Amino acid sequence: MKVTKAALPFLPLCQRLLPGRLAGLSMALLKATALEMAILAGHLLLYPSGIAQERRSALPSLPSPEDGAAQLPTEAKPPVVLLHGFIDNRSVFVLLRRSLAQHGRQQIESLNYSPLTCDIRVAAELLGRHIEGICERTGSRQVDVVGHSLGGLIARYYVQRLGGDARVRTLVTLGTPHSGTRVAPLANAHPIMRQMRPGSELLEELTQPAPGCRTHFVSFWSDLDHLMDPLDAACIDHADLLAENVRVSGIGHLALPVHPAVASGIRQVLDTARPGEETADRTGGLTVA
Repeated sequence: MKVTKAALPFLPLCQRLLPGRLAGLSMALLKATALEMAILAGHLLLYPSGIAQERRSALPSLPSPEDGAAQLPTEAKPPVVLLHGFIDNRSVFVLLRRSLAQHGRQQIESLNYSPLTCDIRVAAELLGRHIEGICERTGSRQVDVVGHSLGGLIARYYVQRLGGDARVRTLVTLGTPHSGTRVAPLANAHPIMRQMRPGSELLEELTQPAPGCRTHFVSFWSDLDHLMDPLDAACIDHADLLAENVRVSGIGHLALPVHPAVASGIRQVLDTARPGEETADRTGGLTVA
């Protein structure tokens, strides 16, 4: 699957003033930065709407055999759990949630974890309880999870270290520092940021063997992600994990859960997932160009 970016209008003057490859790089950076600023402004407006935990909607009632003719069996899609990043909330997923709902996902739930959370392990335990509750309410054996940034790391810890591979069929991460990021060293005052540094105790736990892990991992990483240092920190590299890394070109960190091309890629990953199949074999290599 190849997902292409939407064309963005921009000033052609830069292309005339800057030579060749430098012009291309500068244009890409300028467009990505402009898009990031626009997304940030929009997200700040939506942020208050996502502070409270979402209300759990009632499950759709299943038709009774007495209600009429028997219906043909359909393959139910598992619920989707959305998990936001550091000092963020569920409002970041407004567009992705709408996209998933428009394409047949009836059960979509978001989890807000407290901005005061100081340990990824604690947040992963909370995620586990949340997923158990979803499975109990929906009758589903498994869920799919989409995690942005820190949210993807929380979900990965749950899957790898807390037995969550029994519940999570597919884990999609967006700009998640799987091997740690060195960006913003002054932020080390926060314990969560220290856990996201290369070589941290928590990241070392995730490098340990995970034989038999049943979850399919797909990591979307951007070549213009200003929060990943190095850029490939958002790639998953683990011999025991069934994982694929998807390169995204031309957009930044904040755009990953918002961009329609990425949403299309996420939908394809989730819609083609089948228990026991290898993600890489199904997709043939993903690229968001």
